[in-house]
Amino acid sequence: MTMIRKTAMPHSALVLLCRRMLGDKRAATAIEYALMAAGIGMAVATTVWSVGSSLKTNFYDTIAALF
Repeated sequence: MTMIRKTAMPHSALVLLCRRMLGDKRAATAIEYALMAAGIGMAVATTVWSVGSSLKTNFYDTIAALF
C-alpha cells in the first residue's frame, strides 16, 4: 500500500500562484529604488572615507606641529 502525502496547496493552485507572482510588476519599482539608494550610499561612503582620511592627516599634522 502506498501512502499519498497531501500538500496544503494543489499543484494547479501552486502554478497559478507562481504565475501571478512572476507577472506582478509592482515590486520592480521598490527594487529599483533600493538599488539606487545602495549606489548613492556607496558613493557617499566612498567620498567621506577618502575626504575624511585626507582631512585627518592635514589636521593632525597641523595640531602636532603646534605642540
